[in-house]
Amino acid sequence: MPDCTVPSDLAASAAHAAWQASLTVGFADAAGTTRLFNNIHHGPLRVQKALYPEDAKVCHAIVVHPPGGVVGGDQLSIDIGVGDRAHAFITTPGAAKWYKANGNVSRQAVHLHLNEGATLEWLPQETIFFDTANVVLEQDVELAAGATFIGCEILCMGRRGSGEVFNTGTVTQRSSIRRDGKLIWWEQGAMVGGRLGSPLALNGHTVCATLIAAGKALPAAVLTELLSQIRADIAADGDHVFGVTHTKGVLVARHLGDDSETARRLMLTVWRRVRPLLLDREAVTPRIWQT
Repeated sequence: MPDCTVPSDLAASAAHAAWQASLTVGFADAAGTTRLFNNIHHGPLRVQKALYPEDAKVCHAIVVHPPGGVVGGDQLSIDIGVGDRAHAFITTPGAAKWYKANGNVSRQAVHLHLNEGATLEWLPQETIFFDTANVVLEQDVELAAGATFIGCEILCMGRRGSGEVFNTGTVTQRSSIRRDGKLIWWEQGAMVGGRLGSPLALNGHTVCATLIAAGKALPAAVLTELLSQIRADIAADGDHVFGVTHTKGVLVARHLGDDSETARRLMLTVWRRVRPLLLDREAVTPRIWQT
């Protein structure tokens, strides 16, 4: 996506009443094939048909929000379950856009739960917050024994390409990961318009990206080599504000910058290193990301 620049028609988007949309999706293993089932949606939020660009084991699905953007007051709820030994890969067809608040708070609650030996790759494309947006984002991940989760987010504050700065909005986030009911990751914070220049915020940048992976335990030597390879890959790409760490079974990679395409490229670099080790699969870039 070029510099987080997107066309907008705020007047048309604001004309509708607040959407109350929900999506519930399940995936199950059937003799080595991951099947999409229990596809229930209410309002403008749905999943298109199951896709198998790799093989029958990995079911790819695309979450679609037909209005194309979220207006102040919209409420979105997503619940995705992955059954024993099933493997789901979830993405979106393009950037998510959160428009101005119009005096109301928009919310998105994501609940991801994985059964024993299940895998979920949650890799939506970037999210763009227009100036004055007031957004609350919540994400809870529940992992059973042997389950693997790889998730990524790219957040764009304002639209740099059109000169818009995120001056007056607020984006509040909370995310958690639990394994067998035990909390292994918790993060919360708020990005307040007009204060993103602080070193405690984005230090003057407009794009932040995070990739989190929680899966099988890796031997210390393998983990050390993985982190070294990731850092070398990023250094070879250029001079970036980037870091990667691993603690208590959770690998976290972060990037601060000003361009969504760069953020995506760096997060894909990390994913291509992590996926083979955690999932015994090479990384296959979804075709939808290349259109």
